[in-house]
Amino acid sequence: MSADAAAPRHVTLRTWRSEQDFSVGTHQGTQVTGAGLSFGKPAGTLTYADPYGDQPSVPRGYEWVAWVSPAVGTTFLTTSLIPSWNATTPDGSWLVVEARTQAGGRWSRWFTLARWADSDCEIHPTSVPGQDEPAIRVATDTLEALGGSAWASYQLRVVLVRPPGSRSTPTVRMLATMASDVPAEAPGEVSDGGVAWGVELPVPPYSQQLHRGRFTHWDSGGGSWCSPTSTSMLLSFHDRLPDPAEYAWVDPGQPDRFVVQAVRQVFDPAYRGAGNWSFNMAYAGRVGVTAFVTRLRSLAEAELFVAAGLPLAASVAFAREDLRGAGYATEGHLLTIVGFTAEGDVICNDPASHTVPSNDEVRVVYDRAEFERVWLGSAGGVVYVVHPDDVPLPAVPNPAEPNW
Repeated sequence: MSADAAAPRHVTLRTWRSEQDFSVGTHQGTQVTGAGLSFGKPAGTLTYADPYGDQPSVPRGYEWVAWVSPAVGTTFLTTSLIPSWNATTPDGSWLVVEARTQAGGRWSRWFTLARWADSDCEIHPTSVPGQDEPAIRVATDTLEALGGSAWASYQLRVVLVRPPGSRSTPTVRMLATMASDVPAEAPGEVSDGGVAWGVELPVPPYSQQLHRGRFTHWDSGGGSWCSPTSTSMLLSFHDRLPDPAEYAWVDPGQPDRFVVQAVRQVFDPAYRGAGNWSFNMAYAGRVGVTAFVTRLRSLAEAELFVAAGLPLAASVAFAREDLRGAGYATEGHLLTIVGFTAEGDVICNDPASHTVPSNDEVRVVYDRAEFERVWLGSAGGVVYVVHPDDVPLPAVPNPAEPNW
């Protein structure tokens, strides 16, 4: 069986980022400017007690506005939604991202996928557990269909929140949703590819092991920081690491202090980890790049990004024997795809590579077939895409189902 004959991998990405995009839908106090979707006239008030703050039982008052997207239909029945957003939330403002789905002509209730801010000064950004129903659940950053159910369409709702009487203007520059229905198994044969064979991008290597045992209140310390470390590699490649003033609070003796800053920004206390996919791309998107989560169908698609000068972070899970050269097993891990050998094997900057705490140990080459199998067969081909405006995305190979 060829890869093309395998079970179809349905993925599509819907993005809102222009004035025209945000002008549609339903506005409740939101306004659209050249900067994006922002706060206009308050539509109402709400209270929220940050469960992870200093006074978790004391609610605070806020005013809010909201935007609801039009219904988005897909050419296939969807079983998974993952949102992405690039936004700024100044002066105590924050936002809420929600989704609902439609099946059989009936809409679900709204599910909260994130309460987010670009700092932890006003609220602690968090996913919201405990929303599961028999046919649908919120799995941290993902809305999942259960029990054989699937959806014909969906809507997003973004609520912008700020302190009463504030003049702050939280703004969403980009909003995206990846809708998919992919099989749990990888294709039986490896993809052919070839466009990026022999190409390796000069992505700076960073090791999460340098932080092992430090800042253990965030996901048990650096040993679990693969996601923000990989995100930092993508930002560093594009010269978009945070300003040193942002991580001046980190001990100057700590190596790669910007990784610690990334962990602080993406840590999800409800998930108890720094691997929230949406949070990592929201963090990356603060610094003048477009950043989103999507799924790719094969390494041949990943090659298109590398050939265009865009490294990727990929989500994988595997047993120790399933990916030779890794030297470990994982139930979930992020690493960066930085290139391909002349034979098509995958060159990675793997932040967990070896237990030696050194950035020099990060580069590793993985067998193409083994890597594609553990990538597509675990997280379904999930990747982080980070690109500045001056580095355009490659052409989409399947316009009927554009996944970027």
